[in-house]
Amino acid sequence: MNGESQLHESKELALATLGGGCFWCTEAVFLRLKGVQKVVSGYSGGTAETATYEQVCSGQTDHVEVIQITYDPTHLNFRNLLDVFFSTHDPTTLNRQGNDVGTQYRSVVFYHHEEQKMVAKNLIRTLDKSGKFSKPIVTTVEPFTTFYKAEEYHQNFFACNPNQAYAQAVIPPKLLKLEKEFAEKLTPKD
Repeated sequence: MNGESQLHESKELALATLGGGCFWCTEAVFLRLKGVQKVVSGYSGGTAETATYEQVCSGQTDHVEVIQITYDPTHLNFRNLLDVFFSTHDPTTLNRQGNDVGTQYRSVVFYHHEEQKMVAKNLIRTLDKSGKFSKPIVTTVEPFTTFYKAEEYHQNFFACNPNQAYAQAVIPPKLLKLEKEFAEKLTPKD
């Protein structure tokens, strides 16, 4: 259902919507976490009434490439998701992640309720004060409004296209960092 939240499974599950650059990269990271039930790549935060890859890449819609994560909060909470989010992308670069440049790659947390908003803002303040990053965090915290599922060829991209050049260059370093910093939170490899 484009334009709507994708959570329909159970009241015990929770939903998070995060933009941290190319959704191929963020999806590959969050699919590895214990407690994550589903990750859907899509677009959020824009002004246009629809969103397609071509429209979003044009920069005309103000949408962001995001992932929408359905997760079990008994295994990991929103703060845990944000810890991974801030560790696996650069939240200090405005409208870019590596070679991906444009507002569609901005770092953003779309909160679904006030508790998520508070957790995100508090963590950003804590990280800025800690000196973990050499520059201030530019990640915005914005209310969730709509989500448009990306085209099917974007879903589970890295698993379906492991030899694609961009995926090979950008995603494995993020997964290695994830394994190093969050090994206890990962699902076992098959």
